[in-house]
Amino acid sequence: MKTLTCSGILSFTALIGMAVSSPAIAQPMQPFTYQKMLMLDRISGLDVSPDGHWAVFNVRATDMENNKGVTTLWMKDLTKPDVPEVKLGVSEGGANSAQFSPDGQSIYFLSGRGSDGITQVWKTDLKGEMAAQVTTLPLDVQAYRITPDGKGLVFALAVFPECKGNEIACTVEKMEERKASKATGMVYDKLFVRHWDTWADGTRNHLFYLPMGGNAAPISLTDGVDGDVPSKPFGGSEDFCIAPDSKTVYYSVRAEGAKEPWSTNFDIWSVPITGGTATNLTLGNPAWDAAPMVSPDGKTLAYKAMKRPGFEADRFWIVLRDLATGKVNALAPEWDRSADDMKWSKDGKSLYVVAGDVGKTPLFKVDVKTGAVAPLSKDGHIDAFFETPKGFVYLKSGLNSPSQLFASKPKAKLIDEGAVKLTGINKDLETFAFGKYEQFSFPGWNNETVHGYVIKPANYVEGRKYPVAFLIHGGPQGSFGDSWSFRWNPQTYAGAGYAVVMIDFHGSTGYGQAFTDAISQHWGDRPLEDLQKGWAYALKTYPFLDGDRAAALGASYGGFMVNWIAGNWKGAFKCLVSHNGVFDSRAMGYSTEELWFSDWENGADVFQDPAKFDQFNPMLHAKDWSVPMLVIHSDKDYRIPLSQGIGVFTACQANGIPSEFLRFPDENHWVLKPQNAMMWHDTVFGWLAKYIGGGGK
Repeated sequence: MKTLTCSGILSFTALIGMAVSSPAIAQPMQPFTYQKMLMLDRISGLDVSPDGHWAVFNVRATDMENNKGVTTLWMKDLTKPDVPEVKLGVSEGGANSAQFSPDGQSIYFLSGRGSDGITQVWKTDLKGEMAAQVTTLPLDVQAYRITPDGKGLVFALAVFPECKGNEIACTVEKMEERKASKATGMVYDKLFVRHWDTWADGTRNHLFYLPMGGNAAPISLTDGVDGDVPSKPFGGSEDFCIAPDSKTVYYSVRAEGAKEPWSTNFDIWSVPITGGTATNLTLGNPAWDAAPMVSPDGKTLAYKAMKRPGFEADRFWIVLRDLATGKVNALAPEWDRSADDMKWSKDGKSLYVVAGDVGKTPLFKVDVKTGAVAPLSKDGHIDAFFETPKGFVYLKSGLNSPSQLFASKPKAKLIDEGAVKLTGINKDLETFAFGKYEQFSFPGWNNETVHGYVIKPANYVEGRKYPVAFLIHGGPQGSFGDSWSFRWNPQTYAGAGYAVVMIDFHGSTGYGQAFTDAISQHWGDRPLEDLQKGWAYALKTYPFLDGDRAAALGASYGGFMVNWIAGNWKGAFKCLVSHNGVFDSRAMGYSTEELWFSDWENGADVFQDPAKFDQFNPMLHAKDWSVPMLVIHSDKDYRIPLSQGIGVFTACQANGIPSEFLRFPDENHWVLKPQNAMMWHDTVFGWLAKYIGGGGK
């Protein structure tokens, strides 16, 4: 059953796929391509001044020649929508992570512009022309927040936790000793020895408070804690907050010692900003507590909490704690969605929450008193948002557009209805043809409703049949929905002449926690059934899909599923692309770094019950493989180690299957360097062209 139809190009034109070249002749527009995508500017890091007058944000440009991204700070006058945004002069020395001061007159940011190259906190005025250094520390600042009274900073440094009482100086001394030593060996007495893409060096991210002005020394707030704030590898300033009276800091940390690789038990602690004894506020919950934030009146702490230890994809409930009485209660417990980004409303009566919802990621308003939930946006992906006196300012992306800055109409019921686009970043995208897209649904495993998207090729011609890229998302608790990606972007396939089909199989997020839970211990049966039924439904429903010219592609869990399909769904696809996918589930169970993940997903400890890991082990079916496969893997992927990709390629070669292996020695689970990303796309699209061609017929 079709559930939603959307236009598949930016709202700049109603003539999808056509451009007028003369009064009498219409010519196809230039298709959007991966070459164009990789050169797009990327907006992120939004902050808005307290009075709602100014917005500041990061723009990352791609320097392909020097193989790097270049981040600059840009400012937008929100009172003048028609006046273009401007790049701040201080960007020339390198700048990111901008925050307005509480009085709105200064902009703080991180930069390594000093002669030593160490990342420090700097500031500028609203003109953004001159930078003044705020911190002069011997270590890189990892993240920071300004106190609400504007008199100090709370920031994170990577220090050795054993340097208790003298963390900064002791850490510098130990690092100098390491640098001077000619021996390169490292001795470990616990895991993690490596995490994501980095070998452990013994340091932890710790919080410090520094009064601004004068010569006061930083005050340690997490002295001796064997844990990271922000958490590694992806944590940021959302992992800690400062009370409105600037007297208390709240932070989330996993301090599990040798149990850390098996634990998802983050707790929220409070500590006086001047240092002292910290208090664990969530000791009773052995699962994940995250993202603390205090209400504007300082009386209530809101945070996100999971219920099941060891499960990283459990629902994030919204929890409120009365800071005077300690009473805790769940907000909107019947709302079966997992909270992502959250902010208090200015009046403290509501929480604004971003959450995945049926293939989209809207903004919601949750009433603190009643728990009533109301949607505030209708489609796309809300990437960042701020409430202002005149409405909302937000970053939003979608299947047909990277993130752009918008302002809602005052008192609009839905912030994206009639919203004003404020930025002209990547303005030339209006000259490119994108594929129209449509969401559909069908009965999947257990006859439950499953959703997916189909995207037509750019410059689609009615009556033609097109080869298909069948994209399979990772996670596995993730989603391929109405959002933009610079890695797996369906519009780049549409621009190359392919139709695209994406299925949010059981295990995907945004459809309720039971739907997400359904994949655990069922990696190879329930999701595969959804993919098979979704593919059959799409072929029956959309006659432009050429089922005889189709390829399946996926990364991470998607790579696992491609490896699984190779031995368990033969004949559906002419070729396969497996990127950083699991090949041998047993080996994954003891060689990955976050061990809670494999244990939970397989329902056992690999050392106690290794047979459980063979239930859906692609390696055991490799003898039945026959479809040509492109294998991609990276040396610095410690989540799914390189040997997994080598195993896939070896299986193909041993079976005489046409195959290629693309290896990146300097990438992790993702491919991030511009020239590597270009090579990735060149190789993948070349593989597709070889086996399923391109364009319609």
